[in-house]
Formats: sequence, C-alpha cells, structure tokens
Amino acid sequence: MMRWLVLRFKAPLASFGGVTIDSRGVTRDFPAASAITGLLANALGYARYETDRLERLQARLVFGARRDSEHSLGRMTDFQTAKLEANDKGWTTYGRVEGRAGGASTYDSPHIRWRDYHADTDMTVVLCLSPTEEAPDLDAIAAALDRPARPLFFGRKSCLPAGYLLRGDAGRWVDADDAHAALTAVAGRGEMPALWPAASGEGRAIADRRNWRSGLHGGTRRVMEGRMTPVDRS
Repeated sequence: MMRWLVLRFKAPLASFGGVTIDSRGVTRDFPAASAITGLLANALGYARYETDRLERLQARLVFGARRDSEHSLGRMTDFQTAKLEANDKGWTTYGRVEGRAGGASTYDSPHIRWRDYHADTDMTVVLCLSPTEEAPDLDAIAAALDRPARPLFFGRKSCLPAGYLLRGDAGRWVDADDAHAALTAVAGRGEMPALWPAASGEGRAIADRRNWRSGLHGGTRRVMEGRMTPVDRS
C-alpha cells in the first residue's frame, strides 16, 4: 500500500503540450510527465538550470490522471499573431522584468501559430514519488503546492488554476496499491476517461519525458488509457 497525493486541475483553459508540427501546438488529453515535473519544480522553486534536480524529480514521479468533466466545446484552437520588438519586455514568474535577446531578423515579421487548449478543465491527478524517502518527499511537495515559490499554470502561463491544486486536509491523501486504484478511490460521478502507468510489457509507449539538460523531449514510458468508475460518495 502506498500513499498518494491528490491534486485537482481545474482551470478555464489548460494545455498539455504534445508534439508541435510546424506552427501547430497540439494538446494531449492528459498532462505529460514533463508537465507534472515542471509544475512541481515551479512550486518548489527549482531553477531551469538545475537540471540534475529536475531529472531526478521526473525519474521518481509516478502519477495517474482522470478527466472529471468534458466541456461541450471540446478542444479550442487559438490563432495567434505576435509582432515582437527588440525593446519589448515582460514580467517573468520570478517577479522580475525580462527583455528580448534575439537576432535582428527575429523582429522582421510577426509570429503566426495555432495553439490548442482544453476549455473548463476539471481533472483529478494522483501522484507519488519512488523512492519515497528521498528528498523532496510528498509532504514537501504538498507544502510547496500550498505555498508555491512561483505562480503555477497548466502548460502555458495564460492557463492559470481556478483554485487551490490541493483539496482539504482530509481529501488530499489516499492510500492505494497503484495509480489506477488511487484514482478509483477519489470520489467522482459516472464513468470517466483516465490514464495511468502500465505494468511491464502492457499498454502503449508515449514520449512525454523531457531531457532537462538539452531542453528537448526524449524518453518514453508505458501507459494504459481507459474509462473508470470512481467511488460515488454523493
């Protein structure tokens, strides 16, 4: 039996980045391992250059996700045109202003792209860390999510949570043998689509890990996708 931390991903918009093709940024149905790692690292205050800490956090992460509602609009596509100038500046999640640093040709024409989002996201995520005794542990993760070092978002900085990621003290922990059992133990209504780690040799391989040293995605893991009926405590 393992202890799992229960998170609620609720937001007007969320984007779980998939493989970008040309100027089209698609979104996955569920958050990638790299996305969960980045979210936790942001809460903990890790810097992008702390690649060893990021790699280790990702390697220890075990999680499952369940979509608790499906918006009638489904996925939404945003057509974006952005003309940036060399003197443009913006605020960062570190609370300081950052300027532009591109070459002269960077500012010649607008950037044109499409970005996909999930509307009115409501998702349950359960996670644990293996090995459990290594720092940071789940209690440190929970404390960081209660008082994050930096603002948190779901995929893109415009995708802000609609509330706290952690439920109340009584609802933020669940004991279960695996991620599937943990998701089933978290109350919900009806049959819901979900993703959880696959046993050896089962499921399908997805490329959702990040090489934090190179900044590129690399590495796969095997997952199961299906529908589950959680405990109904209504």
